[in-house]
Amino acid sequence: MLMATRRTRNDHLPPPSLALLALEFRAPWEFGALFPAWPALQHAPAGDGHAVVVFPGLSASDSSTVPLRRYLASRGYNADGWNQGFNFGPRAGVVEAARRAVQAANDASGRKVSLIGWSLGGVYARELAKAMPDCVRCVITLGTPFAAHPKSTNAWRIYELTSGRSADREHEENADLHIAPPVPTTSIYSRTDGIVAWQGSIQKRDHAQVENIEVIASHIGIGVNPSAWWAVADRLAQPEGEWKPFDRFGFYGLKGLLYPDPHRP
Repeated sequence: MLMATRRTRNDHLPPPSLALLALEFRAPWEFGALFPAWPALQHAPAGDGHAVVVFPGLSASDSSTVPLRRYLASRGYNADGWNQGFNFGPRAGVVEAARRAVQAANDASGRKVSLIGWSLGGVYARELAKAMPDCVRCVITLGTPFAAHPKSTNAWRIYELTSGRSADREHEENADLHIAPPVPTTSIYSRTDGIVAWQGSIQKRDHAQVENIEVIASHIGIGVNPSAWWAVADRLAQPEGEWKPFDRFGFYGLKGLLYPDPHRP
């Protein structure tokens, strides 16, 4: 069974090219685009007040997710960070503390909690949803490499340095990372990601409520990208138990320009 599981992963993907890596410098422009896009972003579907926990990426802290969390608050959500400082990987106690935070949010509200993860943070979100599906409403990941070897990214050396864990060993010990959580699951990714090979962010259709949404973004900027924010708000706003796939059309066809066809070669 383990060997069969491994064969379904993209174990031999190369990391993004140096040209794509260089394009990561556009991240400040993505953040800057939020200001002219803000009026339009306020027309995204409003939330119902349920709790949302946002997990930061590798070597990042909750400060990196402040813009996204403030936007979600403006749409009516109770959005919080992971409250564990910098994300240096699954060191001792980190996953347990994250699990307690999700449970606490669930207990405080009496409602299921949505989980959002940027890059490595998305791995936490997915695995927590697998461990505690009765507490999780949906999972949304942003540029998260869950379906490929860690060395298909340009960040694996930083991961090894900060976490003290071997990328190869991590890959062998977590053969089921690519399997979707048993809750509505959305992977938002970019083919112009300069850190993560985009194919490693593609979720296979393990059940009916999984999807992939492509945006035009950098890896560093995907968490502050207006198109990604709209998709996040749209997904969170779905009534519990009434999940539908993301509609990449609308606005007289303008959405089709922002969200490319994920099925193209």
